[in-house]
Amino acid sequence: MRRTALALAAILAGGPAWIAPAQALDLTKKRQNLPDLVLGNEEGNDFVVENKEIELESGKAYRLRIVAKGRQEYKFYATEFFRNIWFNQIVIQHLEIHGSGPPDHFEFDDPGEIAIEFVAIRPGEYPWSVHGLESKGMTGKFTVK
Repeated sequence: MRRTALALAAILAGGPAWIAPAQALDLTKKRQNLPDLVLGNEEGNDFVVENKEIELESGKAYRLRIVAKGRQEYKFYATEFFRNIWFNQIVIQHLEIHGSGPPDHFEFDDPGEIAIEFVAIRPGEYPWSVHGLESKGMTGKFTVK
């Protein structure tokens, strides 16, 4: 039992592979704002994507705004990415959502934005897509190093 506790303590102290919520809250005070991931534009191109690929560092806190400017219904899926980050909050129109589990996806019925504040946890490449619009080029990836 004591060995297990010592091994767990060593793992927890060892780095960003897992971060306790209290540590993550401290990290979010020093978060980095990422470039907006923009779906569509105001000139009528509903399928253009700005910032398709975003690089992050494990153990660091970030703020990402996902912005819908087009007139399509966008169902933004990044399921594996959402499962491998620690969410501090999701913000929609200055209203904050806090919870213990990741969302399945974000859906935009109209132009608007959803901001997420999070800590990148597990390194890897995580694809994202707008369901039903992948063939129009609405895909990308998050890379956590």
